[in-house]
Amino acid sequence: MRTGADHPQRGLELGYARVSTTKQSLERQLDALAAAGIPDTRIYADKKTGTTVERDGLTQLLAYARPGDTIVVHTLDRIGRNLREVLNLVHDLAERGIGVRSLADPLPINTTDEGMGRIAFLLLALFAEMERTFTAERAAHARAVAEANNRHIGRPLAHPAEKIEYARLLKAQGDSLGQIAAKTGIPKTSLHRYLTDTLQEA
Repeated sequence: MRTGADHPQRGLELGYARVSTTKQSLERQLDALAAAGIPDTRIYADKKTGTTVERDGLTQLLAYARPGDTIVVHTLDRIGRNLREVLNLVHDLAERGIGVRSLADPLPINTTDEGMGRIAFLLLALFAEMERTFTAERAAHARAVAEANNRHIGRPLAHPAEKIEYARLLKAQGDSLGQIAAKTGIPKTSLHRYLTDTLQEA
């Protein structure tokens, strides 16, 4: 792991790549960083494994970076898991004199540029926040329309409605969960949910 002691006395471009699942590949991001002229020794990466959310690569990168350096990413969303995290990190880096540059955003970002690069970053942040708001509004509207029409909203039921009704009938007749599961083919865990919903509706 590199430390501040071996950091050259000049601004460096430091690469960072991240994927959020083990099934995703870092290859495209790493190729883009290499094409931008950043050597492997100055590229940090994180790939989620299992249930961990730790980002050791980013932690090491932030510890190594010095004023005058620029962190280069494929797209700006790689340095954070949500908009607030991205904005906070870019703000903190700016206060440390460290820039952020993206390679493939629709509006390429370079926060060390006091002109269009900075404006592009602010616009991108604004658009992302607006899209989050619009998405929430669309979801709320869809729920309201569905409720007004007595329609179910959310995940589809995993089992046919007629099987669920049959299970409810068997329950009303006094059958056990095991007997109902055998007759309907619905697992006990699902039966418990369906039959509990019936009791709540009643």
